[in-house]
Amino acid sequence: MGGSDAEVLKLDGVAHRREGRAILEGIDWVVLRGQRWAILGPNGSGKTTIARIATLWEHPSEGSVEVLGHRLGSVDVRSLRRRLALVSAAVADLVRPQLSAHEVVMTARYAALEPWWHAYGAEDHARADALLRDQGFPQPTDRRFGSLSSGERQRVLLARSLMSTPDLVVLDEPAAGLDLGAREDLIDRLDAMASDSSAPPLVLVTHHVEEIPPSFTHVMLLRSGRVTAMGPLEETLTAQGLSECFGVGIELVEHRGDSGLRWSARRR
Repeated sequence: MGGSDAEVLKLDGVAHRREGRAILEGIDWVVLRGQRWAILGPNGSGKTTIARIATLWEHPSEGSVEVLGHRLGSVDVRSLRRRLALVSAAVADLVRPQLSAHEVVMTARYAALEPWWHAYGAEDHARADALLRDQGFPQPTDRRFGSLSSGERQRVLLARSLMSTPDLVVLDEPAAGLDLGAREDLIDRLDAMASDSSAPPLVLVTHHVEEIPPSFTHVMLLRSGRVTAMGPLEETLTAQGLSECFGVGIELVEHRGDSGLRWSARRR
C-alpha cells in the first residue's frame, strides 16, 4: 500500500437486502490508511453488516466493494481475507473452548480456527507469544480459551487480530458484555493501537460514544441502513447528529483528560 492517503477500503453505492428487507442502502464510504473509524447506530441499523462486508464475509446486493486495491467479485476472497482481521462475538463463538490462548492467536496466521490445519514454525510461536504479552498475558500462555473471563477473551482476540499483520482491523462491538474495568482496559488498549502510526486502519462498531478511544479520527452514524452523518470525529459527533441517528433527544458531554477527549451521552 502507499502513503497515508492510500485507500484501504471503498464502498460505492452499497446496498444489502436479506429476505427482501433492506439492511443497507446507498452506502458510500472510503477508509484511508492512518484513519481510525467508529461506526455508531442503534440496533438494526446495519453496523454489523458493514463490518462483515468490509472484511469480505458478506457480499452486497448492490454496489461495489474495493479492499486493498482489489474489487470484490474479481479476487480470491479466501486469500485476501488473510490480510483483514475481524474481531466479533461470531468469531469468538467459533473458537473451540479447549484451545489454549496461544493456539487461538497463532492459528490466525492462516485465518484458521484449528492448529492442525497448517504447519507453524518457531517464528509463528514467538509472534503469538509476543502479541499475548503485549496484551498483558504472562508466559507461557497455555490457559484454555474457555476458562478465560470475558475481558481476557477480548484481549486474546485482539492479539489474534494482529497475528497476520493485517492491513485492516474491524472490531464489532468488542466491549459487549464487559464490566466497567474490563471495558476501560480494552479502550486503553485500542487507544494505544490507534496512536501507533504503524498500526493498520481500525474500524470500531459500537452503540456507545463512551467506547470511542481518544485517538480515533472519524465517525459514521447509521440509522435504518443509511448514513445520517460521516466525517472527522470532533466535527461530526454532535448532540444533534446523535439525536437524529438514535431517534431521541440526546445530550452529549465532552470529557478532556490526560489521555485525550472522551464522550458520554444521555437522553435529554
